[in-house]
Amino acid sequence: MSRIGNAPVSVPSGVEVKIESSNVAVKGSKGELSVKIPEGINVVFEDETVTVSRENDQRETKALHGLCRSLINNSIIGVNEGFKKELEIVGVGYRAKAQGSNKLELALGFSHPVNYEAPEGIDFDVPEPTKITVSGIDKQVVGQVAAEIRSFRPPEPYKGKGVKYVDERILRKAGKAGAA
Repeated sequence: MSRIGNAPVSVPSGVEVKIESSNVAVKGSKGELSVKIPEGINVVFEDETVTVSRENDQRETKALHGLCRSLINNSIIGVNEGFKKELEIVGVGYRAKAQGSNKLELALGFSHPVNYEAPEGIDFDVPEPTKITVSGIDKQVVGQVAAEIRSFRPPEPYKGKGVKYVDERILRKAGKAGAA
């Protein structure tokens, strides 16, 4: 039995939910998202709540039950509040510079600057040269963009230099022990 899938999703005021045959469209103040619903999953919207149920107890249907509920919940939160991921740059001379709201120029110790252009719906904010905030309405895309930026220079275990999430803890290694 899916515990996540059985939980109803409350819809806040200002968010509009439309359910068509195999698609749930969510519209809010920040934008519009849609979730494709696979066969075997039923979605019902009544009394300002969305309820997700499954038609049978097959393994594939059970696996998709909680997933569909989570995707709908994330869509509702995204169009109402939005999502953000914060990154931190550690290292001498490492910095970020925003060029508009959807382009980023990173100096990460390479011989050239790393330019990154955000996909549609993603905004960058650089409050300090060593902090980047990635924000948008689609949780999956926000996480993917943050992971791609981190992948340019992941934090290394000796000095901790690189791009890391703000809440990420880096396990440090001891360097070489000097010969006696």
